[in-house]
Amino acid sequence: MSLLNPIQEAIYLQIPSSAYLHIPFCRRRCFYCDFPVSVVGDRAQGDMSGTISQYVEVLCQEIALTKTLGQPLKTIFFGGGTPSLLSVNQLTQILETLNRQFSIAESAEISMEMDPGTFTPSQLQGYRAVGVNRISLGVQAFQPELLQVCGRAHTQQDIWAAVKSIRQVGVPNFSLDLISGLPHQTLAHWDATLEAAMVIAPTHISIYDLTIEPVTAFGRYYQAGVYPLPPDDITTQMYRQARHVLTSAGYEHYEISNYAQPGHQCLHNRVYWENCTYYGFGMGATSYTLGQRFTRPRKTREYYQWVKEYDVAGGVLDYPQTPPSEVLLETLMLGLRLRTGVNLSTLSQVWGRATLEKIWSCLKPYQKQGWVELVGKNGQVIPDAEALLTARELRLTDPEGFLFSNIVLAALFAAVA
Repeated sequence: MSLLNPIQEAIYLQIPSSAYLHIPFCRRRCFYCDFPVSVVGDRAQGDMSGTISQYVEVLCQEIALTKTLGQPLKTIFFGGGTPSLLSVNQLTQILETLNRQFSIAESAEISMEMDPGTFTPSQLQGYRAVGVNRISLGVQAFQPELLQVCGRAHTQQDIWAAVKSIRQVGVPNFSLDLISGLPHQTLAHWDATLEAAMVIAPTHISIYDLTIEPVTAFGRYYQAGVYPLPPDDITTQMYRQARHVLTSAGYEHYEISNYAQPGHQCLHNRVYWENCTYYGFGMGATSYTLGQRFTRPRKTREYYQWVKEYDVAGGVLDYPQTPPSEVLLETLMLGLRLRTGVNLSTLSQVWGRATLEKIWSCLKPYQKQGWVELVGKNGQVIPDAEALLTARELRLTDPEGFLFSNIVLAALFAAVA
């Protein structure tokens, strides 16, 4: 007998319509990066690289072995690494394999991470011709000295050349990735970066606050909160300044780190934040299907061996289902990253009124601090903390709740885990 209620079972049996594909190759490893990547140097690219070609073959093998659950793909995201090191032929091979196995919806959002200096206009035109309609350009900074500090392979000139190519080809949805809180980064640097971003005026901008990971070069060089890293009060000013500049320019601050012009939110990333299911393919990629969350090996040799075992098993490997308590926690932790927050009616239906009241008991003190708010059916904020019964959404405030989200989410984790 199932221990899940019918709505919880529906969540576990949700059919994915999104796929993430990890392309791990980079010309060099950036000093802040802890992603699973393979460094191939400046000369290796596309069909000219046996290493990349072999990976594409194994990746397509994994895709072809994966059980089709029934829905066409509505979002596809090529992440990395540097997916723009793929040739047009290699990208075509992957997309054709996906289409044969799952079918790709005609209106699918197909996103690709690209680094300046790693693609030509004709290459971009080829990507566009086979379906790529959204690009995430890894700019990170506009100052040569900060690019050097990060270990980035591109130059300031490469950024503007990449933007020119994107404009010429007519990619309909184009995002810039930027990083705040870099070593030696000042408020003057940040103001100049935002000014340059506004000159480019992409349809989407992602701004990530630097996190020092212990296994990275930055983790060896620097200690969080210690010079030359900017202090917390400066990074807070950077966050506030970005929000002010971007929202004044008409961008929606729809997620803690993401801004979009109306109609240009990243549909694929919303799948993650709404804790929906998705396929994952490639080295280090995570999939979430049939209640099972699984991350593939992070090293090339181990990933290739895993695909061989997957083949022997007929494309079926059993992994533990995510416990309902973890699904609830993931739903809260991810959903509260969104400006729309989490739907209280859904929470109550799926997890029960008692769980909802437990969550609110944990978060009520943060409402008094102005970090959490309840929203009614009319879209207006409800000031009365006792009005939980009439509230439609629970969300973090912008910017205060977003700025202190780690504190709120840590308290939530302790209360719900």
